[in-house]
Amino acid sequence: MPLTSPKEMFAAAYAGGYAIGAFNVNNMEIIQGIMGAASKEKSPVILQVSAGARKYAGQVYIMKLVEAALALDPSVPVVVHLDHGPSFEMCRDCIDGGFTSVMIDGSHLPYEENIALTKQVVDYAHQRNVWVEAELGKLAGVEEHVSSAEHVYTDPDQAVDFVARTGCDSLAVAIGTSHGAYKFKGEAKLDFERLQAINAKLPGYPLVLHGASSVPQEFVQLCNEYGGQVGGARGVPEEMLRKSAGMGVCKINVDTDIRLALTATVRQCFAEHPEQFDPRSYLSPAREAVKKMVAHKIRHVMGSAGKA
Repeated sequence: MPLTSPKEMFAAAYAGGYAIGAFNVNNMEIIQGIMGAASKEKSPVILQVSAGARKYAGQVYIMKLVEAALALDPSVPVVVHLDHGPSFEMCRDCIDGGFTSVMIDGSHLPYEENIALTKQVVDYAHQRNVWVEAELGKLAGVEEHVSSAEHVYTDPDQAVDFVARTGCDSLAVAIGTSHGAYKFKGEAKLDFERLQAINAKLPGYPLVLHGASSVPQEFVQLCNEYGGQVGGARGVPEEMLRKSAGMGVCKINVDTDIRLALTATVRQCFAEHPEQFDPRSYLSPAREAVKKMVAHKIRHVMGSAGKA
């Protein structure tokens, strides 16, 4: 089965009140873990490739790994998506390289410049039947090249104008999530009134939540138990994410949780088996940890199990 577009995925998710998990990939084990979970749970899935992942693993390598995953289980609908594309040129290269979805992130630019850049990508992508996600508002936190010291929440009326003028297919909105592992110091809070207002003004339109890892405490504790220093990390409670999926959010991004699951497991393996030097001895359990965590997200956060 070839790669699919988010179009049908998101239409079904919007109507069904669930979301599609968009999981960041960097290497073979992560792709295998995610795809193993999607296959087990019979769920559609989005594999996200950041600028950093393209630099680390290489776009061709990643696409060939995805090709292998599709050959193993063609029943799983898969989108390959560029996460936080920083430029028209990178979006173009990903479109030309076979991606079925790209995100152009002009959220750091002045409003009119964000519109102009997004429309440039949309014009190129739509001629080639590729989906375009854009972003309006800013998420606080740091993840790869994306960083902001403060939240800038998405304005509902501006969102309507932005979508109309750019023609983007989905929109990442800022309602209180943030990038990285340190999302909340006090009580976790998302602006559901703002989300509801955006959803009401853009009926039937798919919205996206970035910075939506939950930072499972068992992985934080495991990491720290075996020499890590991930103190005070807190994510978005899963019930809040599940609620957002019934309010027009069709795509929920997860990256930090994958990193934590993999790193915590590798640390544990190193500490408990210091005699081991075979990469398979620690990457196999790390891959399994990613698979279990993603399967949990699909069932309890996205609600997409059985939707393939």
